[in-house]
Amino acid sequence: MYRNKIHPHTDFPVLASPIPKWKRLLDVSIILVSAPILVPVMAVMGVLVRIVSQGPVLFRQERVGYLGQRFMCFKFRTMYVNADTAVHQGHLDQLMDLDTPLVKMDAKGDPRIIPFGRLLRASGLDELPQLINVLRGEMSLVGPRPCLPYEYNKYQRWQKERFNTLPGLTGLWQVCGKNKTTFTEMICLDIRYARARTLWLDLKILLMTFPAVMVQVLEARDTRERRAFTRRETAPVSDLSRRVVRQ
Repeated sequence: MYRNKIHPHTDFPVLASPIPKWKRLLDVSIILVSAPILVPVMAVMGVLVRIVSQGPVLFRQERVGYLGQRFMCFKFRTMYVNADTAVHQGHLDQLMDLDTPLVKMDAKGDPRIIPFGRLLRASGLDELPQLINVLRGEMSLVGPRPCLPYEYNKYQRWQKERFNTLPGLTGLWQVCGKNKTTFTEMICLDIRYARARTLWLDLKILLMTFPAVMVQVLEARDTRERRAFTRRETAPVSDLSRRVVRQ
């Protein structure tokens, strides 16, 4: 039964409702069935991260989830250790303030990312450790992406309705354009999901996730190729001369 309340971790009234039992059952069932495939894949990803970059395999970061509660979110580390995070915060602030398409910094080239890191991020493989968060009940397979605390602090009152459900690895926003949508459009999609949460919708989003990921990988490849072509075309004359001489 729905009831209005002020959650202790938030400063806003939310329409609180318990997480449906079917959602927990669906999450655990899919993880257990997929474990024989997921565990070897995660092992390979962990070894790959360790080979290409020194430092921990997993990256832990505080995120904001259900009803504004904080939790520690896990990911495979895709950036060099001690990478500057202030750059990302400035990029995110600009996206939120200007309400422009949510293009990742990866699209412009990010020197903080380790080898193969862009592929892991584009394919979503870097987020597989969040299955631990799902098993702990902090996340679900389907739901809004868990945001960072400084992002949460900039949310308007109406936007915080997106926290009325568990955050997820994939969601309505991810399969409806993702990087082509604005911040406001993302919020509206998240709220739409929080209000219309059903078993059928979760299954539909899970099935739509695979083709959506393939599109993101292809777009990331095309962007990388265009960026490489632009660098070649704009290379200084002296650099081009040296290449001709070497040839």
